[in-house]
This record gives sequence, C-alpha cells and structure tokens, in this order.
Amino acid sequence: MPFTIAIIGRPNVGKSTLFNRLVGQKLALVDDEPGVTRDRREGQARLGDLEFTVIDTAGLDEGAKGSLTARMQEQTETAIGLADALMFVIDARVGLTPTDRAFADFVRRANKPVVLVANKAEGKHGELGAMESYALGLGDPVQISAEHGEGMGELYDALNALMPERAVDEDAEDDEPESDEDVGRRPIRVAIVGRPNAGKSTLINHLLGEERLLTSPEAGTTRDSIAVEINWQGRGFRLFDTAGLRRRSRIEEKLEKLSVADALRAVRFAEVVVLMMDTQNKFEEQDLRIADLIEREGRAIVLAVNKWDLVERKPNLISALRADADHWLPQVKGVPVVAVSGLTGEGVDRLMKAIEEAYATWNKRVPTAALNRWFEQAIAANPPPAVSGRRLKLNYITQNKARPPSFVLFCSRADAVPQSYLRYLTNSLRETFDLPGTPVRITLREKANPFAHKRKRLS
Repeated sequence: MPFTIAIIGRPNVGKSTLFNRLVGQKLALVDDEPGVTRDRREGQARLGDLEFTVIDTAGLDEGAKGSLTARMQEQTETAIGLADALMFVIDARVGLTPTDRAFADFVRRANKPVVLVANKAEGKHGELGAMESYALGLGDPVQISAEHGEGMGELYDALNALMPERAVDEDAEDDEPESDEDVGRRPIRVAIVGRPNAGKSTLINHLLGEERLLTSPEAGTTRDSIAVEINWQGRGFRLFDTAGLRRRSRIEEKLEKLSVADALRAVRFAEVVVLMMDTQNKFEEQDLRIADLIEREGRAIVLAVNKWDLVERKPNLISALRADADHWLPQVKGVPVVAVSGLTGEGVDRLMKAIEEAYATWNKRVPTAALNRWFEQAIAANPPPAVSGRRLKLNYITQNKARPPSFVLFCSRADAVPQSYLRYLTNSLRETFDLPGTPVRITLREKANPFAHKRKRLS
C-alpha cells in the first residue's frame, strides 16, 4: 500500500493549493472564499523522488450535529484515520488563531506523525506568523508558499524523514509497454453528470456501500469532481462525481463557474458518461443540452432516470422512457436508458451492465469486408441526391478509429453532400452494426482526381 498523507487545517489556509502543487495538476478547486473543499479528494503526489498518496480535506470546523459542516468534519476525520501521517497547515500571514490551537489538540490525539506546515510564509508577515506556530508544540514549522512553490526542499526533508524505507526492485522494467491484457484490466472511467440535485452523489455512495460523498437536499452540495474506484463483478470502474450543471445564464458566482468547469473536464476525461435525470423532471432543456455536449465530446452515454422509487408503477413505463429518449436525442439514437434509485439501489446492477455494454460499443471496430458490403447496399437502397444538377459520387468508406467509432467517406464533392444523407448513413450504420447510443463520426474526404493535371494543361 502507498504511504498516505492527509492535509488538514482550518478553512482557507491553502490546503487545496498545496494539494495541487504536490500532485502537479489543478485538480482541487481553489478560491479565496473559505470552505470551498467539502468532500475529501485523493491524488498521487510526487515531491522529488518521494511518491505517496495525498488526501485533500475540508477545513476543520465545528458545526451542529447532522449539519453539512459537521458531516464535512466527519469526512476529514475519516481521512485522518486512513492516513499514515498528517500535514497540519496554518496560515503564516494570519498567525495562530484559537481554531488552530483547538485543532492542534485534535491532531495530537490522532497519535500519528505530523509535519507542521506554515503556508503563505513569504515576506516579513509570514516569517512572524511561522514563529508563532512553535507554540502549538508540534515541532519545527516548515515554511512554504504553496502558491509560488517556495520551501518545497524543506518540505521534502520533513516528509522524507517520515517515509518508510523504499525497496528497490532491480528486476523492474519501467520502459516495458502495456499489453492488451493490461489495458483490459484498466478501470473504465465513468463521469456521473446532470442537473443539480439529481442524486449523483447518492448513487455513488450506494455503489461504494458507504457515505463517501456528502449529500444534502440542498442543491449544489458537490463542488469538486471527486474520483472513487469500485469493483463490480470483477470489473474495475473509476467513477467521477461532479457538480450539478445549470444553464449558463443562471451561473453567477465565481465558485459555481469553477465547479462547472471541473465537471466539464471530468466529461472530457471520461470514457462513459452517465447522464442522471430526476424522474419528476426528465428530458428538460438542460438535460438535452448536457446530452448534446457529451455527444459532441464523443463519449459513450448512458441515461439514468433516478428516484425511481418515487414513481407509481404502470405498464410499459420503461418502453415509454426509451421512446422519449429516441425522440429527444436523435443524435444518439438507441441510447441505453436505465431506471434507478440511488437511495434504495434499485436498478443499479442494470446500470453497471449498461455502462459496460456502452463502453464495448464505444470501442467497437467494424470488419472492412462487412463495412464494404453495407456501403454498397446502403447506396443501392438510397442513392445520394444530385446537387446543382451534378451527381454525387461516393467512392468507398473505411473506419479510421474507434472510441467513438469513426469513419472516413471518400467522395467526389465533400462540401456538396447534404447533412440529411449523412444522417441516413449514420442511422444505417447504427442499425446494421449494432452501435446504439454511441456517437458515430463520418468525415468526408475528397478523392483526388488523377486527370486534374491534364485538364489544366488543356485549358
């Protein structure tokens, strides 16, 4: 197991900035507003030759039992329990506060190795605040600036002293390429997206079997895109919980803009995207916008209609849902639709199976011989129209890549092929080669005319 370090401290001392510095990416949201981080986030950190798992946590703060603040603190306490060591961060510019002193006692009771980090220590004010931190009795403070990268050498020395001795594997071959079997064992990356309060975090908590992510009846509880790993029937999945996506015109606060940008990054990073809709308000305009975004990004898509436990059961309800999906989302015709309840777990097995099937379809390659036979039959059944009195000649088609299935169509006049005819070919491809729901790309390319140079000489 990798060595794990939890970053803890009161709100707004720069924990997420330090987390981003250690993992080498801007994974955690950072803002001047206190309390941005709510769920705990894990990442693979590297500092010099040190490699370890780092956990970003919500600011240690007191709240009434059962409140969102109290549950945020429970998440932090869980992170402390999982960690092998702690980084207790204070704001050197502000100096020690009563909250810092109170939680220093909390850290001591955890009985784990601690590195005291005085962040924002650049300049005279930072120097004075760092000196104050000796009063906590947690050892010498490491003075850093997480934002500017100052003091990382001193932090390396402090963390290196806590690390277990690293075994050297002389037989390891770092440059050995991944085999197909290794790629097949890699977890499927799945982003769970939707409008606020659709039940995304509740669903993931049920899959994990624990309250890993904060949930609340209040919309907008999730801010960061949090990644968690699960194993379902022997197959690994890496799930990304994301912030709710509202219409752009309704997004006013800077923090919500950051959360939405983080959710969109999760969609681009994912292989399969689950669009969650509330059963009481399904296929609303924003749902259709999100689905269109997923299709444009070329990701496999699964529709999950949540809160199914609240629906009065009638015959043919699922069939009606599938018909609605095909009507409202013709660009991903045949998209899988699964009725679920994140609260009770109803339909969760069907959802995970649908994700696996959507992933397999997204990776599908069509045999060239079968593709050529289909192409001849499709053109014979519905020849391309004449444009401006001139016949369009479609020469041949080939699949250039999967993920999503993408094809190149060679023709005489690429700019003259009507979109309606491309839709016909796309829908025929879906039906013939069983590609339901996944984006299908057809790129037009003009075939070079071997007699063009002769025509120029004659003119």
